[in-house]
Amino acid sequence: MKSAISSDPEIMGGAAVFTGTRVPFRTLLEHLGNGASLDEFLEDFPSVTRELAVSALREAGDLAVAHARAA
Repeated sequence: MKSAISSDPEIMGGAAVFTGTRVPFRTLLEHLGNGASLDEFLEDFPSVTRELAVSALREAGDLAVAHARAA
């Protein structure tokens, strides 16, 4: 399965972005952290699909859990 988050030095200076877009993943985290809903984020960034955003959040969650277990 293709990752929902990717990084390429040619796209946004290598920032982690939603695959196939130029939208940084961090932008979603900032929106959610500031109290915005996923729907509001998706309205602001129509190039990110709901499926892509949910997949990216799942991937980030899996990495966080794996990191916590390794610590």
